[in-house]
Amino acid sequence: MLTRIKAVYLFIDQNGPVTTSEIADEFDITDRTVQRDLNVLQYNDLVKSTSRGYWDVTEKKVKNR
Repeated sequence: MLTRIKAVYLFIDQNGPVTTSEIADEFDITDRTVQRDLNVLQYNDLVKSTSRGYWDVTEKKVKNR
C-alpha cells in the first residue's frame, strides 16, 4: 500500500494537477481507493485539492530513502 501511495504522489508531482479519475485509470484502482490514498497524502500535507476533483502537490518535499 505504501508503495502505491508513493507512486500516486509521484504521478501527481509529474502530471499535476490531475483528477481522481485520472489517478484511478493510471493505477487501475477504484476512485474510492484513490480517495483513501489522497487522504493519507493530504493528512501529511503532501497534496492539496486545487479545485474540486483536481489534485496537485504542495511545497512540502518528501525525503528520499
